[in-house]
Amino acid sequence: MPLTRLDSIDRLILAELQADGKMTNVELARRVGISAPPCLRRVRALEEQGFIKGYHADVDSRALGFEVQVFAMVGLQSQAEVDLRQFEDLCQGWPLVRECHMLNGEVDFMLKCVAPDLSSFQSFLTGQLLTTPNVGSVKTSLVIRAEKDEPGVPFDVLEDRLSQRP
Repeated sequence: MPLTRLDSIDRLILAELQADGKMTNVELARRVGISAPPCLRRVRALEEQGFIKGYHADVDSRALGFEVQVFAMVGLQSQAEVDLRQFEDLCQGWPLVRECHMLNGEVDFMLKCVAPDLSSFQSFLTGQLLTTPNVGSVKTSLVIRAEKDEPGVPFDVLEDRLSQRP
């Protein structure tokens, strides 16, 4: 969707909801400087247009017992579209895989995985991922520490870019 379809109020609504998706519509309207009914209409339109994909709690995986986070770089033997889709479909069904990104370059997919412990991840790795048809290689990197984990997009960078347009 073209960025130009969003005005400054829409972008401010998105930025506010990205920072705190739990706030009431009345509070959101106050923060963006419009009344509640048009604010709600705008939020619903942003949802319908696909700019807002959902609302989620940001849970602490380690506090919940998921001590292990691993990035797995997967190389496939065939990159035909049907094979790529087949692998993506499999990733949808693997609970330990939290993100799946198709990449350009030496690696075909990057998977972000979480597991309660190393042996749980190893079981997934050896019992499912490595035995998947068309998987040619898997390289894993265990996360030692996560210093930054920011969801969403940096709206301030977007606003700076838009203000510099002629």
